[in-house]
Amino acid sequence: MSTIGTPSFDERHSLAIRIWHWLFFVLLASTITIVGLATFVFDTRANIPLVQGQLQEKGVHVNADQASSVPHAFNDLLWGLHTWIGYFIAAFVVGRLVLEAFQPGDERLGVKIGRAMGFIGVSAERAHAKKHYLRVKWAYIVFYAAILVMAITGVGLALEDVPIFRSMRGGIKSVHSFTQYVVYAFIVAHLVGVIAADAGKYPGLVSGMIGGKKKAQ
Repeated sequence: MSTIGTPSFDERHSLAIRIWHWLFFVLLASTITIVGLATFVFDTRANIPLVQGQLQEKGVHVNADQASSVPHAFNDLLWGLHTWIGYFIAAFVVGRLVLEAFQPGDERLGVKIGRAMGFIGVSAERAHAKKHYLRVKWAYIVFYAAILVMAITGVGLALEDVPIFRSMRGGIKSVHSFTQYVVYAFIVAHLVGVIAADAGKYPGLVSGMIGGKKKAQ
């Protein structure tokens, strides 16, 4: 195994993967923003006093139940958008699996992981680099799995009128809510890791995902 070179993060990315990456980033950023708005800015209960206050200034007096209809409508609109983006995210995950099958052999994730498995019997420096590379690639697999779980549970929540999903709504919602934090943790770790790598041992890492790179020698 000592003949296996140290994997490098300075890798070539096909045009299809680059397009997928940035469109997927836009989808994730959009849905996270929408969740934040629906949860904190347009929360129904939190905005009831605001609606009542604004109407009272116009001489209109409504109770809390009547006032809740306005923020509730905005909240429903945001969660509706979140649901539709969730459908696109689910489609993108499936699309990533399809793209993987059509990637050149040395660009496939499975091949990269297999290459990184050759850290036994090499120098400590190379072994460390390979182990780090391997952890990063496995983190991607965990991330995709988490996204897939979120997509499946999200569909279950969206189809709440279907008896089987309605009966399992509590459990589905709990899994969906928990998995989102796995996704958030990965995104933060990914951003920090990429920025640190780009500023350190692997300059041009970000631009490589935009314009592509020549394969590392």
